Amino acid sequence: MIFRAVEDTDLIRRAGRGDVEAFNLLVSRWEKRVFNYLLRILGNREDALDISQDVFLKAYQNLRKLDDPARFASWLFRIAHNEAHSLFRKRKPEAAEEPRGEASGMAVRAGGTGVFPVELALAVSTALERLSGEQREAVILKIYQGFKFEEMAEILECPVSTVKSRLYTALELLKADLAPNRTRGMI
Repeated sequence: MIFRAVEDTDLIRRAGRGDVEAFNLLVSRWEKRVFNYLLRILGNREDALDISQDVFLKAYQNLRKLDDPARFASWLFRIAHNEAHSLFRKRKPEAAEEPRGEASGMAVRAGGTGVFPVELALAVSTALERLSGEQREAVILKIYQGFKFEEMAEILECPVSTVKSRLYTALELLKADLAPNRTRGMI
């Protein structure tokens, strides 16, 4: 992991100097994570693909403005966050900001035991959809993307305490929502 971070830093510096091949390597390393994040936020594959392309275009156009290459991940996800919320604002008259639908192509995994039953995966997906957009995004950034609280605060442009509050509230709601599913199978 440390080696990859060093490689990313080198690629970011080279791409910032105009090396297109270095930027293409960055895209290949980060596109799946950005797409999955957007898919979970937007709930629609086509929108997630379109916005992913916009994210990387903006990243390429603004890479020289990135002061610290070590902050690339949170900077990139901040662009993705902004683009997703821009799409929500454009569509606000059509629908509420809370995405619904094919939401989540989310596979639920436990340790090394593989995939849980489909019913539980659907229950988790449905429970995530019941959260507010801010709570769902906190869960996605922490649980699915593995960001630290400081990075999440940077992406969401709010204090760390707000991020923690959103996450812990969301986790409590998820626990309460999913608890019946755990006990039902045991009876």
